[in-house]
Amino acid sequence: MSGARLVPVRRGRDPKGIVLVLHGGASRGDRAMVSAAQLSVLRMVPLAQRIAFAGRSRLAVHRLLNTHRGWDSSTTPVMDVAWALDRVTDQHGNLPVALVGHSLGGRAALLAGHDPQVRSVVALNPWVMPTDRVGLSDTPVLVVHGGEDRIALPTRSAELARRLASTTPVGYVTIPGGRHAMVRHARAFEAYAADFVTATLLGTTPRSEAVAAVLAGSTYVEG
Repeated sequence: MSGARLVPVRRGRDPKGIVLVLHGGASRGDRAMVSAAQLSVLRMVPLAQRIAFAGRSRLAVHRLLNTHRGWDSSTTPVMDVAWALDRVTDQHGNLPVALVGHSLGGRAALLAGHDPQVRSVVALNPWVMPTDRVGLSDTPVLVVHGGEDRIALPTRSAELARRLASTTPVGYVTIPGGRHAMVRHARAFEAYAADFVTATLLGTTPRSEAVAAVLAGSTYVEG
């Protein structure tokens, strides 16, 4: 039984899609519990609200709180995403889903995005490993990485995007000056995520030139 929790941000009156927002956060020892007050969780609140506002009543938006902090040896965030997909399907029906994650949440979104219900993935400053094997087929992916991130290296996410590009529609947006916590240039990170999610789930026209370029087939864009 999962110890993960879902926090509803907006349920939507008649939702056409579902968004799961996934937090990051370093490990604090094996099986350390996630607190709703930890900074990596709180960082997702304005992001989830921005997506909910962009989707109006047509998107059901939930934040996922993982079972444990970090990448626990027995319960990974990918397993928590699988649990969450079952729960939101029970609540809203079999609707298309977008996964939006930051740091380790970005890694979880990429690794869990093969689920057939997932229609798009957004990874913000994703903390990825060279050994990660991401298989997403034709699921659209947006990677947004700050150019000054010293915790999750942009070179690693760029290399993963290059590998994905041979089989998957993927766009990589660099935010010059952006750092890992997404405090600096927060609005840009949030806007790109909301733009991509509403375009891929609802068919809206992107507001940002970067996301429009990605959806038109550009692989690398500077924000």
